[in-house]
Amino acid sequence: MPNSVALPSDLHPASYYAATRLPHPYYRALQGHLEVDVCIVGAGFSGLNTAIELAERGLSVAVLEARTIGWGASGRNGGQLIRGVGHEVEQFEPLLGHEGVRQLKQMGLEAVDIVRQRIETHRLDCDLTWGYCDLANTPRQFEAFADEITELRGLGYRHALELVTPAQLPQVVGSNRYAGGLVDMGSGHLHPLNLAQGEAALASRLGVELFERSPVTGIDHGPKVKVRTAQGSVEAGTLVLACNAYLNDLNPELGGKILPAGSYIIATEPLGESVARQVSPRNLAMCDQRVTVDYFRLTADRRLLFGGACHYSGRDPKDIARYMRPKMLKVFPQLERARIDYQWAGMIGIGANRLPQIGRLAEHPNVFYAQAYAGHGLNATHLAGRLLGQAITGQVGGGFELFARVPHITFPGGKHLRSPLLALGMLWHRLKELI
Repeated sequence: MPNSVALPSDLHPASYYAATRLPHPYYRALQGHLEVDVCIVGAGFSGLNTAIELAERGLSVAVLEARTIGWGASGRNGGQLIRGVGHEVEQFEPLLGHEGVRQLKQMGLEAVDIVRQRIETHRLDCDLTWGYCDLANTPRQFEAFADEITELRGLGYRHALELVTPAQLPQVVGSNRYAGGLVDMGSGHLHPLNLAQGEAALASRLGVELFERSPVTGIDHGPKVKVRTAQGSVEAGTLVLACNAYLNDLNPELGGKILPAGSYIIATEPLGESVARQVSPRNLAMCDQRVTVDYFRLTADRRLLFGGACHYSGRDPKDIARYMRPKMLKVFPQLERARIDYQWAGMIGIGANRLPQIGRLAEHPNVFYAQAYAGHGLNATHLAGRLLGQAITGQVGGGFELFARVPHITFPGGKHLRSPLLALGMLWHRLKELI
Protein backbone atom coordinates (compact mmCIF):
# COMPACT_ATOMS: atom_id res chain seq x y z
CA MET A 1 0.00 0.00 0.00
CA PRO A 2 1.20 3.55 -0.68
CA ASN A 3 2.64 5.62 2.11
CA SER A 4 0.80 8.90 2.74
CA VAL A 5 3.92 11.11 2.67
CA ALA A 6 4.69 12.96 -0.56
CA LEU A 7 7.89 12.16 -2.43
CA PRO A 8 10.60 14.81 -2.24
CA SER A 9 10.80 16.82 -5.46
CA ASP A 10 14.39 15.84 -6.23
CA LEU A 11 13.25 12.31 -7.07
CA HIS A 12 11.79 13.76 -10.27
CA PRO A 13 14.01 15.43 -12.88
CA ALA A 14 13.71 19.20 -12.56
CA SER A 15 10.94 20.51 -14.82
CA TYR A 16 7.85 22.70 -14.78
CA TYR A 17 5.80 19.56 -14.19
CA ALA A 18 7.85 18.43 -11.20
CA ALA A 19 7.60 21.92 -9.70
CA THR A 20 3.79 22.08 -10.10
CA ARG A 21 2.74 18.49 -9.54
CA LEU A 22 -0.02 17.75 -7.06
CA PRO A 23 0.80 16.08 -3.73
CA HIS A 24 0.80 12.33 -4.12
CA PRO A 25 1.73 9.23 -2.14
CA TYR A 26 4.91 7.31 -2.70
CA TYR A 27 5.10 3.57 -3.13
CA ARG A 28 7.53 1.36 -1.26
CA ALA A 29 10.40 -0.50 -2.87
CA LEU A 30 9.91 -4.21 -3.48
CA GLN A 31 11.17 -6.40 -0.66
CA GLY A 32 10.74 -10.15 -0.55
CA HIS A 33 8.96 -12.45 -2.98
CA LEU A 34 5.58 -11.80 -4.62
CA GLU A 35 3.43 -13.93 -6.93
CA VAL A 36 0.89 -12.32 -9.28
CA ASP A 37 -0.81 -13.00 -12.60
CA VAL A 38 1.07 -10.24 -14.43
CA CYS A 39 4.28 -8.34 -13.68
CA ILE A 40 4.81 -5.02 -15.48
CA VAL A 41 8.19 -3.28 -15.69
CA GLY A 42 7.86 0.49 -16.00
CA ALA A 43 5.41 2.88 -14.33
CA GLY A 44 4.90 5.35 -17.13
CA PHE A 45 1.69 5.65 -19.12
CA SER A 46 2.15 2.28 -20.86
CA GLY A 47 2.71 0.33 -17.67
CA LEU A 48 0.11 2.14 -15.60
CA ASN A 49 -2.64 1.84 -18.19
CA THR A 50 -1.88 -1.81 -18.89
CA ALA A 51 -2.13 -2.39 -15.14
CA ILE A 52 -5.48 -0.58 -14.96
CA GLU A 53 -6.89 -2.55 -17.89
CA LEU A 54 -5.78 -5.87 -16.38
CA ALA A 55 -6.98 -5.06 -12.87
CA GLU A 56 -10.39 -4.08 -14.24
CA ARG A 57 -10.51 -7.54 -15.84
CA GLY A 58 -9.81 -9.22 -12.50
CA LEU A 59 -6.10 -10.08 -12.76
CA SER A 60 -3.55 -9.55 -10.00
CA VAL A 61 -0.82 -7.15 -11.12
CA ALA A 62 2.50 -5.83 -9.81
CA VAL A 63 4.31 -2.86 -11.38
CA LEU A 64 8.05 -2.36 -10.87
CA GLU A 65 9.45 1.13 -11.43
CA ALA A 66 13.19 1.79 -11.31
CA ARG A 67 12.73 5.36 -10.11
CA THR A 68 9.34 6.92 -9.43
CA ILE A 69 5.93 7.22 -11.10
CA GLY A 70 6.16 9.13 -14.39
CA TRP A 71 9.93 9.65 -14.10
CA GLY A 72 10.56 9.19 -17.84
CA ALA A 73 8.81 10.61 -20.88
CA SER A 74 5.37 10.21 -19.28
CA GLY A 75 6.18 12.94 -16.76
CA ARG A 76 8.32 15.19 -18.97
CA ASN A 77 6.59 15.42 -22.37
CA GLY A 78 4.94 18.41 -24.02
CA GLY A 79 1.52 17.50 -22.68
CA GLN A 80 -0.09 17.49 -26.13
CA LEU A 81 -2.93 15.00 -26.56
CA ILE A 82 -3.21 14.68 -30.35
CA ARG A 83 -5.28 12.39 -32.58
CA GLY A 84 -3.47 9.73 -34.56
CA VAL A 85 -0.97 6.96 -33.97
CA GLY A 86 2.17 6.45 -36.01
CA HIS A 87 3.47 8.41 -38.99
CA GLU A 88 2.39 7.91 -42.61
CA VAL A 89 0.54 4.70 -41.84
CA GLU A 90 -0.29 4.29 -45.54
CA GLN A 91 3.18 2.71 -45.84
CA PHE A 92 1.76 -0.42 -44.17
CA GLU A 93 -0.98 -1.02 -46.75
CA PRO A 94 1.03 -3.73 -48.62
CA LEU A 95 1.27 -5.62 -45.33
CA LEU A 96 -2.07 -4.85 -43.64
CA GLY A 97 -4.29 -4.00 -46.61
CA HIS A 98 -6.53 -0.97 -47.01
CA GLU A 99 -8.84 -2.05 -44.20
CA GLY A 100 -5.93 -2.65 -41.83
CA VAL A 101 -4.60 0.85 -42.44
CA ARG A 102 -8.08 2.23 -41.88
CA GLN A 103 -8.24 0.40 -38.54
CA LEU A 104 -4.89 1.91 -37.51
CA LYS A 105 -6.25 5.37 -38.28
CA GLN A 106 -9.45 4.72 -36.34
CA MET A 107 -7.46 3.46 -33.37
CA GLY A 108 -5.50 6.70 -33.47
CA LEU A 109 -8.78 8.53 -32.89
CA GLU A 110 -10.01 6.07 -30.26
CA ALA A 111 -6.75 6.49 -28.35
CA VAL A 112 -7.65 10.08 -27.43
CA ASP A 113 -11.08 8.91 -26.30
CA ILE A 114 -9.44 6.39 -23.94
CA VAL A 115 -7.57 9.26 -22.26
CA ARG A 116 -10.70 11.41 -22.22
CA GLN A 117 -12.79 8.68 -20.61
CA ARG A 118 -10.16 7.80 -18.03
CA ILE A 119 -9.83 11.42 -16.92
CA GLU A 120 -13.55 12.17 -16.90
CA THR A 121 -14.70 8.89 -15.34
CA HIS A 122 -12.20 9.03 -12.49
CA ARG A 123 -12.01 12.83 -12.18
CA LEU A 124 -8.25 12.99 -12.60
CA ASP A 125 -6.93 16.51 -11.99
CA CYS A 126 -4.47 17.25 -14.81
CA ASP A 127 -5.45 20.63 -16.38
CA LEU A 128 -7.11 18.96 -19.37
CA THR A 129 -7.93 21.61 -22.00
CA TRP A 130 -9.47 20.85 -25.39
CA GLY A 131 -8.22 22.40 -28.61
CA TYR A 132 -5.21 21.80 -30.87
CA CYS A 133 -3.89 23.31 -34.10
CA ASP A 134 -1.64 21.84 -36.78
CA LEU A 135 0.37 24.71 -38.26
CA ALA A 136 1.44 24.57 -41.92
CA ASN A 137 4.95 25.74 -42.75
CA THR A 138 4.22 25.88 -46.49
CA PRO A 139 1.20 26.56 -48.71
CA ARG A 140 1.35 22.96 -49.91
CA GLN A 141 1.01 21.69 -46.35
CA PHE A 142 -1.96 23.99 -45.82
CA GLU A 143 -3.65 22.66 -48.97
CA ALA A 144 -3.22 19.12 -47.64
CA PHE A 145 -5.24 20.00 -44.52
CA ALA A 146 -8.46 20.04 -46.55
CA ASP A 147 -7.85 16.45 -47.61
CA GLU A 148 -7.14 15.53 -44.00
CA ILE A 149 -10.48 16.94 -42.90
CA THR A 150 -12.22 14.88 -45.59
CA GLU A 151 -10.43 11.74 -44.43
CA LEU A 152 -11.22 12.37 -40.75
CA ARG A 153 -14.90 12.84 -41.56
CA GLY A 154 -14.81 9.59 -43.52
CA LEU A 155 -13.43 7.85 -40.42
CA GLY A 156 -16.39 9.10 -38.42
CA TYR A 157 -14.51 11.79 -36.49
CA ARG A 158 -17.16 13.70 -34.59
CA HIS A 159 -15.21 16.66 -33.20
CA ALA A 160 -15.12 20.17 -34.68
CA LEU A 161 -12.49 20.73 -37.38
CA GLU A 162 -11.68 24.13 -38.83
CA LEU A 163 -9.36 25.31 -41.61
CA VAL A 164 -7.57 28.51 -40.67
CA THR A 165 -6.43 30.64 -43.62
CA PRO A 166 -3.28 32.78 -43.44
CA ALA A 167 -5.48 35.85 -42.96
CA GLN A 168 -7.22 34.18 -39.99
CA LEU A 169 -4.03 32.96 -38.28
CA PRO A 170 -3.79 35.91 -35.84
CA GLN A 171 -6.98 34.54 -34.29
CA VAL A 172 -5.09 31.33 -33.46
CA VAL A 173 -1.39 32.10 -33.01
CA GLY A 174 0.61 35.29 -32.50
CA SER A 175 3.21 34.51 -35.17
CA ASN A 176 3.65 35.32 -38.86
CA ARG A 177 5.72 32.20 -39.46
CA TYR A 178 2.95 29.94 -40.77
CA ALA A 179 0.93 29.40 -43.94
CA GLY A 180 -2.33 28.32 -42.32
CA GLY A 181 -3.70 25.90 -39.78
CA LEU A 182 -6.09 23.09 -38.97
CA VAL A 183 -7.89 23.41 -35.63
CA ASP A 184 -9.09 20.17 -34.02
CA MET A 185 -11.29 20.49 -30.94
CA GLY A 186 -11.05 16.75 -30.27
CA SER A 187 -7.37 17.02 -29.35
CA GLY A 188 -5.88 19.14 -26.61
CA HIS A 189 -3.31 19.47 -23.83
CA LEU A 190 -2.77 18.62 -20.15
CA HIS A 191 -0.29 18.25 -17.26
CA PRO A 192 1.19 14.79 -17.97
CA LEU A 193 2.88 14.17 -14.63
CA ASN A 194 -0.34 14.88 -12.73
CA LEU A 195 -2.14 12.50 -15.10
CA ALA A 196 0.45 9.76 -14.45
CA GLN A 197 0.17 10.25 -10.69
CA GLY A 198 -3.62 10.15 -10.89
CA GLU A 199 -3.54 6.94 -12.91
CA ALA A 200 -1.13 5.37 -10.43
CA ALA A 201 -3.56 6.18 -7.61
CA LEU A 202 -6.38 4.69 -9.68
CA ALA A 203 -4.37 1.52 -10.30
CA SER A 204 -3.64 1.23 -6.58
CA ARG A 205 -7.34 1.56 -5.74
CA LEU A 206 -8.01 -1.28 -8.18
CA GLY A 207 -5.60 -3.52 -6.27
CA VAL A 208 -2.45 -3.12 -8.37
CA GLU A 209 0.72 -3.38 -6.29
CA LEU A 210 3.07 -0.53 -7.27
CA PHE A 211 6.74 -0.51 -6.32
CA GLU A 212 9.01 2.49 -6.85
CA ARG A 213 12.81 2.61 -6.61
CA SER A 214 12.87 -1.06 -7.64
CA PRO A 215 15.08 -1.43 -10.73
CA VAL A 216 15.01 -4.86 -12.33
CA THR A 217 18.34 -6.66 -12.12
CA GLY A 218 17.42 -9.79 -14.06
CA ILE A 219 14.66 -11.84 -15.67
CA ASP A 220 14.37 -15.63 -15.59
CA HIS A 221 12.15 -16.86 -18.43
CA GLY A 222 9.98 -19.95 -18.44
CA PRO A 223 6.31 -20.98 -18.14
CA LYS A 224 6.36 -18.53 -15.27
CA VAL A 225 8.62 -15.49 -15.39
CA LYS A 226 10.70 -14.48 -12.38
CA VAL A 227 11.65 -10.80 -12.29
CA ARG A 228 14.44 -9.98 -9.86
CA THR A 229 15.31 -6.71 -8.11
CA ALA A 230 18.03 -5.94 -5.56
CA GLN A 231 15.77 -6.73 -2.61
CA GLY A 232 13.07 -9.00 -3.97
CA SER A 233 11.43 -10.81 -6.86
CA VAL A 234 8.09 -11.17 -8.60
CA GLU A 235 6.88 -14.43 -10.15
CA ALA A 236 4.16 -14.10 -12.78
CA GLY A 237 2.54 -16.00 -15.60
CA THR A 238 2.89 -12.99 -17.86
CA LEU A 239 5.47 -10.19 -18.12
CA VAL A 240 4.98 -6.79 -19.77
CA LEU A 241 8.01 -4.66 -20.66
CA ALA A 242 6.90 -1.02 -20.75
CA CYS A 243 10.17 0.90 -20.46
CA ASN A 244 10.29 2.55 -23.90
CA ALA A 245 13.45 4.69 -24.26
CA TYR A 246 14.64 3.60 -20.80
CA LEU A 247 14.69 -0.14 -21.52
CA ASN A 248 18.51 -0.02 -21.48
CA ASP A 249 19.94 -3.59 -21.62
CA LEU A 250 16.95 -5.31 -20.01
CA ASN A 251 16.09 -6.99 -23.33
CA PRO A 252 18.70 -6.56 -26.08
CA GLU A 253 16.33 -7.70 -28.84
CA LEU A 254 13.74 -5.03 -28.06
CA GLY A 255 16.42 -2.48 -27.27
CA GLY A 256 17.87 -2.86 -30.76
CA LYS A 257 14.55 -1.89 -32.34
CA ILE A 258 14.23 1.45 -30.58
CA LEU A 259 16.33 4.59 -30.68
CA PRO A 260 16.37 6.74 -27.54
CA ALA A 261 16.41 10.32 -28.82
CA GLY A 262 16.75 13.52 -26.80
CA SER A 263 13.93 16.06 -26.75
CA TYR A 264 13.98 19.48 -25.09
CA ILE A 265 11.47 21.86 -23.52
CA ILE A 266 11.58 25.31 -21.95
CA ALA A 267 8.89 27.18 -20.03
CA THR A 268 8.76 30.94 -19.64
CA GLU A 269 7.79 32.94 -16.62
CA PRO A 270 4.00 33.45 -16.27
CA LEU A 271 2.92 35.79 -19.06
CA GLY A 272 0.55 38.67 -18.51
CA GLU A 273 -3.00 38.00 -19.64
CA SER A 274 -2.75 40.29 -22.67
CA VAL A 275 0.57 38.78 -23.82
CA ALA A 276 -0.70 35.22 -23.31
CA ARG A 277 -3.86 36.02 -25.30
CA GLN A 278 -1.76 37.52 -28.09
CA VAL A 279 0.55 34.48 -28.25
CA SER A 280 -2.27 31.93 -28.11
CA PRO A 281 -5.68 33.62 -28.45
CA ARG A 282 -7.64 30.35 -28.13
CA ASN A 283 -5.33 28.54 -25.71
CA LEU A 284 -4.65 25.72 -28.16
CA ALA A 285 -1.83 23.23 -28.20
CA MET A 286 0.08 23.81 -31.44
CA CYS A 287 2.60 21.97 -33.56
CA ASP A 288 4.24 22.70 -36.92
CA GLN A 289 4.85 20.23 -39.74
CA ARG A 290 8.64 20.16 -40.01
CA VAL A 291 10.82 17.11 -39.47
CA THR A 292 12.49 18.97 -36.58
CA VAL A 293 9.12 19.87 -35.12
CA ASP A 294 8.32 22.87 -32.90
CA TYR A 295 5.42 22.44 -30.49
CA PHE A 296 4.07 24.84 -27.90
CA ARG A 297 1.15 25.70 -25.66
CA LEU A 298 0.19 27.74 -22.63
CA THR A 299 0.20 26.11 -19.21
CA ALA A 300 -2.57 26.58 -16.66
CA ASP A 301 -0.63 29.48 -15.11
CA ARG A 302 -0.07 31.15 -18.53
CA ARG A 303 3.53 30.20 -19.20
CA LEU A 304 4.56 29.41 -22.75
CA LEU A 305 5.85 25.86 -22.87
CA PHE A 306 7.97 25.46 -26.02
CA GLY A 307 9.57 22.21 -27.12
CA GLY A 308 11.05 20.22 -29.94
CA ALA A 309 14.49 20.03 -31.56
CA CYS A 310 14.77 16.27 -31.21
CA HIS A 311 18.41 15.12 -31.15
CA TYR A 312 19.38 11.77 -32.69
CA SER A 313 23.10 12.20 -32.12
CA GLY A 314 23.07 11.01 -28.51
CA ARG A 315 24.56 14.33 -27.33
CA ASP A 316 22.41 16.83 -25.42
CA PRO A 317 23.10 20.57 -25.45
CA LYS A 318 24.93 21.80 -22.35
CA ASP A 319 22.48 24.68 -21.85
CA ILE A 320 18.97 23.75 -22.97
CA ALA A 321 17.53 27.25 -22.48
CA ARG A 322 20.30 28.79 -24.56
CA TYR A 323 19.69 26.19 -27.25
CA MET A 324 15.89 26.44 -27.30
CA ARG A 325 15.29 30.15 -26.67
CA PRO A 326 16.36 31.29 -30.20
CA LYS A 327 13.96 28.73 -31.66
CA MET A 328 11.15 30.13 -29.53
CA LEU A 329 11.99 33.71 -30.55
CA LYS A 330 11.84 32.81 -34.25
CA VAL A 331 8.19 31.95 -33.63
CA PHE A 332 7.42 34.55 -30.97
CA PRO A 333 9.86 37.49 -31.19
CA GLN A 334 7.53 39.44 -28.88
CA LEU A 335 8.79 37.25 -26.01
CA GLU A 336 12.32 38.64 -26.22
CA ARG A 337 12.15 39.89 -22.63
CA ALA A 338 10.35 36.86 -21.20
CA ARG A 339 12.40 35.01 -18.59
CA ILE A 340 12.93 31.26 -18.96
CA ASP A 341 12.02 29.69 -15.61
CA TYR A 342 12.33 25.99 -16.49
CA GLN A 343 14.38 23.92 -18.91
CA TRP A 344 14.56 20.15 -19.16
CA ALA A 345 15.35 17.22 -21.40
CA GLY A 346 14.20 13.65 -21.75
CA MET A 347 14.38 10.64 -24.00
CA ILE A 348 11.67 9.57 -26.42
CA GLY A 349 11.69 6.18 -28.15
CA ILE A 350 11.68 6.04 -31.95
CA GLY A 351 11.41 3.01 -34.23
CA ALA A 352 12.58 2.90 -37.83
CA ASN A 353 9.06 2.96 -39.30
CA ARG A 354 7.63 5.42 -36.69
CA LEU A 355 4.79 3.06 -35.72
CA PRO A 356 4.37 2.09 -32.04
CA GLN A 357 5.76 -1.38 -31.37
CA ILE A 358 3.11 -3.44 -29.57
CA GLY A 359 3.48 -7.21 -29.47
CA ARG A 360 4.91 -10.28 -27.76
CA LEU A 361 8.29 -11.98 -27.95
CA ALA A 362 8.37 -14.96 -30.34
CA GLU A 363 10.77 -16.95 -28.16
CA HIS A 364 8.92 -16.07 -24.94
CA PRO A 365 5.19 -15.84 -25.78
CA ASN A 366 4.28 -14.88 -22.22
CA VAL A 367 6.32 -11.66 -22.55
CA PHE A 368 4.49 -8.66 -24.04
CA TYR A 369 5.85 -5.20 -24.80
CA ALA A 370 4.91 -1.69 -25.91
CA GLN A 371 7.41 0.98 -26.97
CA ALA A 372 8.60 3.40 -29.71
CA TYR A 373 5.86 6.05 -29.71
CA ALA A 374 7.98 8.54 -31.69
CA GLY A 375 6.77 11.58 -29.78
CA HIS A 376 3.04 10.73 -29.89
CA GLY A 377 3.03 8.76 -26.69
CA LEU A 378 0.37 10.49 -24.63
CA ASN A 379 -2.48 8.89 -26.50
CA ALA A 380 -0.63 5.90 -28.01
CA THR A 381 0.44 4.62 -24.58
CA HIS A 382 -3.16 4.53 -23.43
CA LEU A 383 -4.12 2.65 -26.59
CA ALA A 384 -1.25 0.22 -25.96
CA GLY A 385 -2.53 -0.42 -22.45
CA ARG A 386 -6.00 -1.22 -23.80
CA LEU A 387 -4.63 -3.55 -26.51
CA LEU A 388 -2.28 -5.36 -24.12
CA GLY A 389 -5.09 -5.78 -21.60
CA GLN A 390 -7.26 -7.35 -24.29
CA ALA A 391 -4.52 -9.63 -25.62
CA ILE A 392 -3.34 -10.89 -22.22
CA THR A 393 -6.89 -11.79 -21.20
CA GLY A 394 -7.51 -13.62 -24.48
CA GLN A 395 -9.74 -11.09 -26.22
CA VAL A 396 -9.20 -11.33 -29.98
CA GLY A 397 -9.92 -8.75 -32.64
CA GLY A 398 -9.12 -5.74 -30.49
CA GLY A 399 -6.28 -4.42 -32.63
CA PHE A 400 -3.33 -6.08 -30.88
CA GLU A 401 -2.93 -8.57 -33.72
CA LEU A 402 -2.79 -5.75 -36.25
CA PHE A 403 0.15 -4.05 -34.52
CA ALA A 404 1.85 -7.39 -33.87
CA ARG A 405 1.82 -8.18 -37.62
CA VAL A 406 4.09 -5.22 -38.42
CA PRO A 407 7.78 -6.21 -38.40
CA HIS A 408 10.28 -3.83 -36.84
CA ILE A 409 13.88 -3.79 -37.97
CA THR A 410 16.85 -3.72 -35.65
CA PHE A 411 18.88 -0.55 -36.03
CA PRO A 412 22.28 -1.33 -37.57
CA GLY A 413 25.52 -0.66 -35.80
CA GLY A 414 24.53 -1.60 -32.27
CA LYS A 415 23.70 0.90 -29.56
CA HIS A 416 26.86 2.95 -30.18
CA LEU A 417 26.39 3.51 -33.93
CA ARG A 418 22.62 3.53 -34.44
CA SER A 419 22.20 7.13 -33.18
CA PRO A 420 24.76 8.65 -35.62
CA LEU A 421 23.32 6.59 -38.49
CA LEU A 422 19.79 7.76 -37.79
CA ALA A 423 21.04 11.33 -37.40
CA LEU A 424 22.36 11.11 -40.97
CA GLY A 425 19.01 9.75 -42.13
CA MET A 426 17.10 12.57 -40.47
CA LEU A 427 19.49 15.11 -42.02
CA TRP A 428 18.51 13.72 -45.44
CA HIS A 429 14.81 14.22 -44.63
CA ARG A 430 15.53 17.80 -43.53
CA LEU A 431 17.37 18.50 -46.80
CA LYS A 432 14.40 17.16 -48.79
CA GLU A 433 12.12 19.39 -46.69
CA LEU A 434 14.19 22.46 -47.58
CA ILE A 435 14.20 21.54 -51.26
